[in-house]
Amino acid sequence: MPDVILQVDSVSKEFGVVRALSGVSLDVRRGEVLALVGENGAGKSTLMRLIEGVFPPDSGVIAMDGAPVAFAGPRDAHARGIRVIHQEPEIVPHMTVGENIYVGQLPRRAGLLLDGRRLAAQTARLLAEFGMAEELAPDQRCDGLGPAQRQMIEIMRAVHAGGRLIAFDEPTSSLTDAEARRLFGIIRRLRADGAAIVYISHRLPEIINLADRIAVLRDGRLADLGPAAGATEAGITHKMVGRDLSEMFPARAPRNERVVLEIEGLTTEAVSDVSFRLHAGEVLGIGGLMGAGRSELAKGVFGFDRRLAGRVSLDGVDLPSGDTAVAILAGLGFAPEDRKQEALLLLQSILDNAVLCIPDRVSTRGLFSRRKGAAIVGEIARRLAIKAPSLDTPVSRLSGGNQQKVVLARWLARQP
Repeated sequence: MPDVILQVDSVSKEFGVVRALSGVSLDVRRGEVLALVGENGAGKSTLMRLIEGVFPPDSGVIAMDGAPVAFAGPRDAHARGIRVIHQEPEIVPHMTVGENIYVGQLPRRAGLLLDGRRLAAQTARLLAEFGMAEELAPDQRCDGLGPAQRQMIEIMRAVHAGGRLIAFDEPTSSLTDAEARRLFGIIRRLRADGAAIVYISHRLPEIINLADRIAVLRDGRLADLGPAAGATEAGITHKMVGRDLSEMFPARAPRNERVVLEIEGLTTEAVSDVSFRLHAGEVLGIGGLMGAGRSELAKGVFGFDRRLAGRVSLDGVDLPSGDTAVAILAGLGFAPEDRKQEALLLLQSILDNAVLCIPDRVSTRGLFSRRKGAAIVGEIARRLAIKAPSLDTPVSRLSGGNQQKVVLARWLARQP
């Protein structure tokens, strides 16, 4: 009998009229990596929030070590050894590395004063154990750290706190190849030490290489659960979407010769002498390693970063440098890499976020018309299949995929 740490039995969850999970059953075992895959909106984030105690299931049972549990919140789940390493690590920027790792368990003298010397010594030992001693210092502030370093702090925090089940949510999305390889080594080490790992990713080669078992969610239901040995990308994708790969992309139409966007000699502080043309109906892919300037190129085109040289022309009209308002009015949209920091108002609703750039379309005599906004955004939300109870749902409660759809909805509302 496998050593099951956590079991989910016939769990369902609804948000208003949206059924996010329907009768999902699976278990997570000691010393294994269970991969959780599915399309955006399949229910992965909802399942993780149930496991972490963010909210309870509407029906079904969650059990740990064979006994049913009802977490009152994440603190209860943490006390039982459940930890989630989020896509955007939850680090306090103005605190030090040591303070972030040991938050809630800081060593103190006489039960009151922070014991800085003991904290530094404990942190130094943990950094050495995880091979981070040359990159991080115990007393280093966290506001200047990169994604991989912030992620490592969360992992060390989870391990120090006695994490028995550690879930990783899209952990390689902001990592270089070298950083990802280091992460895989740490996950394998945690597995060898007996931890149960849940690994969420859209990158199927990672899943096949790392996982022991693969759970596939589709439309809130468990579509498949089986061993990773022998799995293929095509097979996993078919289970995720319910159709063959040949049906995923339509046949390409002949290229439209009309040039919509022309970039000539674009130079900013981050990119140099970039030129290309984008035709109507065309998808232009921009590739490169982390730090190669992909995001900076997009910011230069949109006007976030001031141009030092070159020109940006939309439909034959040159756009001024560093003026995003003019770019938006001209018909450009921009979905940044870091949607939470640069695109979304997380505490505001789907509707509030989606109408930000169309005040002219949702106003009556200078006042916001909710009726007009809801009509426009509601239709786009249906087209994009945004899964939420209503347009009043705060964006912070959506899955990452649905948050990205809200960013896209904002620009579709402008009819770019």
